[in-house]
Amino acid sequence: MDNIIFLIVATIAGIAVGFVIAKVMERNKASEILSNAKKTSDRLIKEAKSEGESIKKDKILQAKEKFIELKSEHEKVIFSRDKKMADAEKRTRDKESQVSNELAKNKKLSAELEAKLKETDKHTEYLEKKSSELKKLHKSQVQQLEVISGLSADEAKEQLVESLKEQAKADSMALIQDRIEEAKLTAKQEAKKIIINTIQRIGTEEAVENCVSVFNIESDDVKGRIIGREGRNIRAIEAATGVEIIVDDTPEAIILSCFDSVRREVARLSLHKLVTDGRIHPARIEEVVKKTRKQIDEEIIEVGKRTVIDLGIHGLHPELIKTVGRMKYRSSYGQNLLQHSREVAKLCGVMAAELGLNPKLAKRAGLLHDIGKVPDTETEVPHAILGMQWAEKYGEKPEVCNAIGAHHDEVEMTSLISPIIQVCDAISGARPGARRQVLDSYIQRLKDLEEIAFGFSGVKKAYAIQAGRELRVIVESEKVNDERAESLSFEISQKIQTDMTYPGQVKITVIRETRAVNIAK
Repeated sequence: MDNIIFLIVATIAGIAVGFVIAKVMERNKASEILSNAKKTSDRLIKEAKSEGESIKKDKILQAKEKFIELKSEHEKVIFSRDKKMADAEKRTRDKESQVSNELAKNKKLSAELEAKLKETDKHTEYLEKKSSELKKLHKSQVQQLEVISGLSADEAKEQLVESLKEQAKADSMALIQDRIEEAKLTAKQEAKKIIINTIQRIGTEEAVENCVSVFNIESDDVKGRIIGREGRNIRAIEAATGVEIIVDDTPEAIILSCFDSVRREVARLSLHKLVTDGRIHPARIEEVVKKTRKQIDEEIIEVGKRTVIDLGIHGLHPELIKTVGRMKYRSSYGQNLLQHSREVAKLCGVMAAELGLNPKLAKRAGLLHDIGKVPDTETEVPHAILGMQWAEKYGEKPEVCNAIGAHHDEVEMTSLISPIIQVCDAISGARPGARRQVLDSYIQRLKDLEEIAFGFSGVKKAYAIQAGRELRVIVESEKVNDERAESLSFEISQKIQTDMTYPGQVKITVIRETRAVNIAK
């Protein structure tokens, strides 16, 4: 028991001694840390003071440099300002000197001007005196003339004015008449010159349009394949294209007959594809015709674009371009409509340029003047009016619309381009060979024209020219005088108008010529 107590006491004593020792050691360590901290703080304070002194010296040095720099700039500004002031003072002195010189000159000029004014006053007084004497002398002479003539000055003046008026009026009327006659002659000559030059500069092919196309084949065996069993293939082609196919004894040829050249072209191309492919039956025929029709539509647009590009026409509406392309497959009196319109456009462009008008606008109107003939559907509206309505619908200018509508006098002409379109349309249609007719009827009509002329007495020769648009009659000068020639022209025209049927107009020209021939031996 005593041992346990001893152990407890010893343990407590040990713990107490350890605690005391720990406290002593902790106090020593704390004093050491404090000592080190004091040393560190002293060192940092010393370093801070040293660094502050260095920064202070640097700032003072920078301040001195900045002061010197500002002082230098200030001195430069003061020097520049002093120089400007010196220059201004110099200019001021120069101006004062110049002003003083000008004042001296002005004084001198003023003195000279005063002298001139005095001299002018003297001359004015002298002239007024002479003018007064002249008026008195003129008045005395007028009085003497009044006494001699028995008329007052006012009456004589009135008579003189009236006589001068009559003379001036007569002279002016004669001059006006001369100018009018000269203008008529010149206008006719210039118009003929412009038209002739225009026609000579524009060359075009003659029309060869008709209502049939010939499809050539390699052998007659192909005809049987085209006809098909019991004619089903040929009936399918006719139903799909609307073209009459004539298969006769003509070797290696099939005739396609239709008034619509678009249908004929579709049928021709379709037959070509079918014969080349070799598969000819109704289903294949319908497929090929459908594709060919689409191909023709694309070709129509391409032809329209190529035409407007060739003629230099820009900004045309797509629908009008398509209409122009369809002209390729239309004809008028056997004349291809596209070729006719291209020719009219070129003629209009040249004629407008010669007259000082807008050639591009004239070309545009010339190309579009017959677009009213393109529609497939029948209409009671004249093609000129229909074309004008289309042009207005697609935004063409009023001058172009009026030229289209007025080229057959359906509407009144309101621009200078309209008569040009009308003239060029007539020129294109009147070209020899431009419009085809049945040869027999054409020849017969020309013969009838000449026979009518020969039915009158005194007619020596008669010639139908200009495709039957003009009849020239040569008469015997011994039997027909000048007055009879004029009446003969009228009688022939009335006879033709009564007995014949013809397109357009026929001009009758009677020519009477007298010749005197002698031989010197």
